[in-house]
Amino acid sequence: MPADSANIARHLPLMAARQPHRPALKIPRGRTRAGDIDYLTLTFAELDAETDAWCARLAARGVRPGDRTLVMVRQGLPLIASAFALFKLGAVPVVIDPGMGLRNFLSCVGRAVPRVVVGIPFAQLVSRIFRTPFRTVEVRAMVSASLTARLSGEPDVAHGPAGNVSGPRIPASTIAPSRATDLAAILFTSGSTGPPKGVCYEHGMFEAQVRLIRETYGIEPGEIDLPLLPVFALFDPALGMTAVVPEFDPSRPAAADPGRIVRAIRQEGVTNAFGSPTLWQKIADHCGARGLTLPSLRRVLCAGAPVPASLWVAARRLLPGGRLHSPYGATEALPVSTVTAAEIDPTAVKGALVGRPLRENRVRIIGITETPIFTLAEARELPAGEIGEIIVTGPTVTKEYDGLPEATARSKMPDTGNRRPDSSENPSAGLSGIRYPPSAIPIWHRMGDAGYLDPEGRLWFCGRVAERVETTVGVMFTEPCEQVFRGHPGVARCALIGLGPASRREPALVVQPAARRADARKLAAELRALARQHEHTRNIRHFYFHPRFPVDVRHNAKIHRLRLARWAVTATAVEAPNDK
Repeated sequence: MPADSANIARHLPLMAARQPHRPALKIPRGRTRAGDIDYLTLTFAELDAETDAWCARLAARGVRPGDRTLVMVRQGLPLIASAFALFKLGAVPVVIDPGMGLRNFLSCVGRAVPRVVVGIPFAQLVSRIFRTPFRTVEVRAMVSASLTARLSGEPDVAHGPAGNVSGPRIPASTIAPSRATDLAAILFTSGSTGPPKGVCYEHGMFEAQVRLIRETYGIEPGEIDLPLLPVFALFDPALGMTAVVPEFDPSRPAAADPGRIVRAIRQEGVTNAFGSPTLWQKIADHCGARGLTLPSLRRVLCAGAPVPASLWVAARRLLPGGRLHSPYGATEALPVSTVTAAEIDPTAVKGALVGRPLRENRVRIIGITETPIFTLAEARELPAGEIGEIIVTGPTVTKEYDGLPEATARSKMPDTGNRRPDSSENPSAGLSGIRYPPSAIPIWHRMGDAGYLDPEGRLWFCGRVAERVETTVGVMFTEPCEQVFRGHPGVARCALIGLGPASRREPALVVQPAARRADARKLAAELRALARQHEHTRNIRHFYFHPRFPVDVRHNAKIHRLRLARWAVTATAVEAPNDK
């Protein structure tokens, strides 16, 4: 492999050489007689050998550099081994959340035009039943339900007691010599405010993510990570951390047993963990009810939605030796900024503080518009304190969506000064195969989020642009409004929605009650009293009650407000009595 290769897979053999005998991956496989979790453990040397075995077998099946490869495997070893093997081969993993629903999933597959499917038997069956979206598939590599890299039609890889691998192995020197601008993977958005979109990641972007995450959070080789979002386990080999596979179904995070997660953290001395606010609130509640703390944790990274005030407060007791951090970003640009519990005012109702932009990022706020902006110079930059759309540029900012030139044009702005980009520079030309050298033209990404910068240069999140409510007396944003009501003990979740025609909608609040048999009229009266205490919520007079909010599958935290607004059209609102 050339010394200047940017292939993200090179980190694994480097870590295997630096710390060969340190555990790289721990996979739960049952319980010991003492009741502890029993783990199958692979060292960094063994994990590197395992990925080399995958490389040999995938190459033998006909996987080639540049092949788009749909990855449909289980979390843990199959996901890490398959992804790093594909990186080593120079192929392009395509990772789609299976929980997004069959219709969205098949649509994503069709747009990704994969040549290869690497998956468990059920995934292979799906690929044969639904032939149209899988019509471009030429190679199918079957992965058994076991933890090894067995592929159909070939002998099993032999494992020793600790996971030693014998059999075909590709030397590390054969890792594809990828450039920083070469396509590395296609990852899909959660689709919380629209159809999921494939995001094109280059090897240089992954490299920048590893660098920024390591520097920002002070992560050191030898730490132990519990990734509660499976895709984040892919960072662990590059960071030199042991990845402990959690005992839960990642397609159903709401059903996770917090007791199992807490047991793993305390038993394995976990130092780092990533997860959604919803999941960490469950963990904090579980520990609070039992008087437990998690002293081994140095940091918890909590993202996917704004962290509620209750969790910021609970974290101070839960993490006696660590901190809760909330990195802000999106699939298209991650991380953008970060904030810790020490910086949070739990009583704030002016948006969610998401911290200062990371060292290599630049953030601005521009006037909200629904139309494409062809160059940064055409955007209207807003002063500090004024809410607009958040835009960002930096080394982790992606340049285009896969196969969606119109979406790319709506979300990307090249910084070409006062000159409009020509056809060789316009992001909407992404299908032509044109790519942007990082040093040539900075690309700004429109986050689709509303927010503002305060006079100190800190970034505040105010909600999704698409979910703002335009009324006759002004624009209302979800986060500052919902913060007013979240602290009420009768509210499990709440969502600001707008009813009626655009630009003159009637604001309303949809509430998921904390109690199954809540007194709706009494709760509505109390929420109306809260609304009247703040100028930006004074116009909310109508309250709807919904037993179970629709949320994203990936984090179980992002509320589908537009879906709730459609539901409310035929539902009956509760108006607060005696409102003056």
